Amino acid sequence: MRLAPFIAGRYLFAKKSHNVINIISAISAIGMAVGTAALIMILSVYNGFDSLIRSMMSTVEPDLLITPASGKVFVPEGETYDWIYDQPEVLSMCCILEESVFISYDGSQGLAKAKGVDWIYEEETPLADNLRSGEFRLYKGDIPQAVVGGSLAYELGISPRFISPIEIYYPSRTRRISIADPVSALESVKVFPSGIFSINDDVDKELMIVPIETMRKLLAYYEEVSAVEIRVADGTGKREIRTLQEEISKRLGEDFLVKDRYMQNEVLYKMMTYEKLATYLILLFVIIIIAFNIFGSLTMLIIEKEDDIRILRSMGADRKLIRRIFVLEGWMISLAGMVAGVVAGTVLALIQQHFGIIKMPGQFVVQAYPVILSWSDIAITAAAVAAIGYLIALLPVLSRHRKMEA
Repeated sequence: MRLAPFIAGRYLFAKKSHNVINIISAISAIGMAVGTAALIMILSVYNGFDSLIRSMMSTVEPDLLITPASGKVFVPEGETYDWIYDQPEVLSMCCILEESVFISYDGSQGLAKAKGVDWIYEEETPLADNLRSGEFRLYKGDIPQAVVGGSLAYELGISPRFISPIEIYYPSRTRRISIADPVSALESVKVFPSGIFSINDDVDKELMIVPIETMRKLLAYYEEVSAVEIRVADGTGKREIRTLQEEISKRLGEDFLVKDRYMQNEVLYKMMTYEKLATYLILLFVIIIIAFNIFGSLTMLIIEKEDDIRILRSMGADRKLIRRIFVLEGWMISLAGMVAGVVAGTVLALIQQHFGIIKMPGQFVVQAYPVILSWSDIAITAAAVAAIGYLIALLPVLSRHRKMEA
């Protein structure tokens, strides 16, 4: 069993009569190394952006979200909510009343998603760490205030330094719309801007945080909420969160949905997964094209070593052994490139991850390209490149073998 690897290794490093074979083999190995390193680096960058987006979204998305399975509002009462509050992994539980509304500010109008929150949200939310100006405060004395997304504030000219109120409008649930005076069918409330936050453009252009009492007044509700947000303590693992989610869902029954962060923004997270997968497949295709250089160099080597093949045959070597020799030689070329690429890609990813040498262009939330090296990505990349190299090495050997039999 050791004879085939020994002869293949000698063929790989021995001087050939045609120097072009060595050149093509070297180019193949270098190409495999570059492709492997690029694949590891790009997957690590995707991991970095994925982690960054999840971290940013965690400021507005709770760990678990309870919503009604049908309808828009419900009253959060019963033993289940007392049980949730008593769980050691639960950091906070707050009530939310959210609705799309029309707003007016100092002559400018627009649409917004008004999110009414209680005092627990005001004290516990990480959104307060993302303020661009002002402060995260929902009351000044008895006067309700609002914290507005940066893009929405820019579009309407909202500033916490001005004294103009934000007027919020929503169709009344209790009055009929009059054709003669449609404005009379609108409920309205006023809040004053206290702060401007920035998460990302999708959130910043529509979200506005206001007191839940203000939203209940606008929507004519008393105790109803549209959702209950649950945040867990730092250090709680995914398994514990999943167990808590399943237990809450079991206790509440089919009338309620209990969503984790993935379910709350399923389209976004699926899109990021599909983009990473598509990039992985595209780069694998590039590696396949590069690997065809091995096909050419191995075909030329088989032709050059026909005399050696006849000698080996006369010494008792069967076709299986000869085939294994050349397959192993072609595979060694790809494995050498793969190992070099894994080492180079891992080192470069770790350097960027810890030192942030390559900077992001423009003004972004992070200064350097975010990179997170995943050992599972390295294993998948190495396995795929090794498999491609083996299959490419097998093709010329089988093709030449059929011609020799013919």
